[in-house]
Amino acid sequence: MDEALTLISFGPEGWGDEIARGVLITVSLALASLPFGLVIGFLVALAKNSGDASLRNAANIYTTIFRGLPELLTLFLVYYGGQMLLNEIARLFVTGATVDVNSFIAGMVALSLVFSSYASEAFLSAFRGIRQGQYEGGYALGLSRRQTMNLVIMPQLIRLALPALGNLWLILLKETALVSAIGLEDLLRWAGIAARVTKEPFLFFGSACLIYLALSMISSIGLRRIEIWSKRGEAAR
Repeated sequence: MDEALTLISFGPEGWGDEIARGVLITVSLALASLPFGLVIGFLVALAKNSGDASLRNAANIYTTIFRGLPELLTLFLVYYGGQMLLNEIARLFVTGATVDVNSFIAGMVALSLVFSSYASEAFLSAFRGIRQGQYEGGYALGLSRRQTMNLVIMPQLIRLALPALGNLWLILLKETALVSAIGLEDLLRWAGIAARVTKEPFLFFGSACLIYLALSMISSIGLRRIEIWSKRGEAAR
């Protein structure tokens, strides 16, 4: 027991500092991917809800691709494919130029694309849960299309989509573990390094499990409070 505590402690004799840095990378990556995924997902949902057939088809193709591909494969395509593309573009201007893709940025882009494809379905379901009369009521009050969307539709949309988006956030938090495959020193990668060096895989992978569970529990509490806050108007009525 004393040896295990020493191995996971902070300082030169333990791996606590490295594990803590890995947790910071994991949480930072999830938080960085979330807003991009939400914005893209919302735009894709708008396209799916559009009366323009070409926009609907493009949005459906987008979600079919990123929901159909394994997340790890998407990560590899973004990381290695993006690096090849940028290198080819750079060589058009400078002979022999090379570009290295940052693994954090690649992970953020890949996770955002995957998250947005699922988030678009959550937003689309929320759009379909709002009656047409809500739009007509806004227009009848003299609100413009944008004002109706911002003041009437968006508050309802967020409330309806929030449970599904909360579940997607928890999935996103766990999927950050995939970036260890492209060398980003997240929680799982540091746990793997420590396990190989110390020959104590159960200790470090078990610690990683507990940390992921703790992050999920904290997220669930936060999401529950946000959901209660979003329904405060209903309670008042």
